[in-house]
Amino acid sequence: MQIIDDSAVTFSATDSFETDTLIVGAGVIGLAIARALAGHVEELLVVESENMIGSGISSRNSEVIHAGIYYPEGSLKARLCVEGRGLLYEYCESHNIPFRRCGKLIVASDLSQSQTLDRILNQGRANGVTDLCWLDEAELRLREPSLCAVAGVHSPSTGIIDSHQLMLQLQGDAERQGALFAFNSPVVGGRVHESGFEVFVGGTSPCKIRCRRLINAAGLGGVSLMRSLQGFPEHLIPDFYMARGNYFSLTVPSPFSHLIYPIPEAGGLGVHLTLDLSGQARFGPDVEWIDQIDYQTNADRMAHFYHEIRRYWLLLPEGSLQPSYCGIRPKLSGPGEANADFVLQDETQHGISGLINLLGIESPGLTASLAIARQVKSLLIR
Repeated sequence: MQIIDDSAVTFSATDSFETDTLIVGAGVIGLAIARALAGHVEELLVVESENMIGSGISSRNSEVIHAGIYYPEGSLKARLCVEGRGLLYEYCESHNIPFRRCGKLIVASDLSQSQTLDRILNQGRANGVTDLCWLDEAELRLREPSLCAVAGVHSPSTGIIDSHQLMLQLQGDAERQGALFAFNSPVVGGRVHESGFEVFVGGTSPCKIRCRRLINAAGLGGVSLMRSLQGFPEHLIPDFYMARGNYFSLTVPSPFSHLIYPIPEAGGLGVHLTLDLSGQARFGPDVEWIDQIDYQTNADRMAHFYHEIRRYWLLLPEGSLQPSYCGIRPKLSGPGEANADFVLQDETQHGISGLINLLGIESPGLTASLAIARQVKSLLIR
């Protein structure tokens, strides 16, 4: 098991260790929780199946700081996104993490979509996003001359962030407070017992870890971890689905200064234009339901991307898209179902002291990460 302070400890299959609190998963959610808990628990260990932080969901997204517009009023997604957005901007400013409040435009490409756009505006306001404004076609053209749309909603508090620098900062903050990280350490099972948990770690250095508190922030592996935890109530394990989102990058200069979002589609927010901090434009993600983890970008989706983008950028040049990367969203709702909310299971739901399951943490999980961590801390440390 490799510890991130460059000290190496060799474990045998019979090795057994103890820690007060164990976090499974070193994506942005696990890292944010580690930062929040470090220094407030006796010992804190984060185990990660891959060889580095954030190599799954957290490094394969749009890097957008969301405002909190789309989600049902009162949902965890709505509340934690709005709270997390403020916390994230403050954290970026205080820790010199690169970001930019570039704003975004949600656009209706024809009159039939205007009513949906109006509902989105009202939903955002109901969620506490107070700076949204309606733009007509002429106002849109003044802001973005290349945009083809009949109406839009402007969200000035939407931004973009260097998610890798964010995760490095979270990791560093946690380490400075005494947290330890173990990579190449996949959790293969465990069990609930009277004084906490036994967690079985595989990989090149198999071991058993005893802990008093267990936080499941395993992302795509979160539901599988629940299934492998002996003593956890099976009827509380949700169905699990995966949606791959492909991204295509733009090979010509982008004419847009805002992020451009169409009306949302089933399972996602539509094929939207995002920018990175260097100004490079990319489009995505789409929604492609899959049964197995596969990070190969599906180049066959290119024709679909051209069609969707030309709904709002009519003059997108032919041959200007190239496959870039893809991400996979851990979803608790399947094709044709309403989007499920985040799930934060604690003792009040499953009756097991010290266990927190974080499930279905897809978008806006990056934005909500610090708020999620704050809530987990409040549930565990009273």
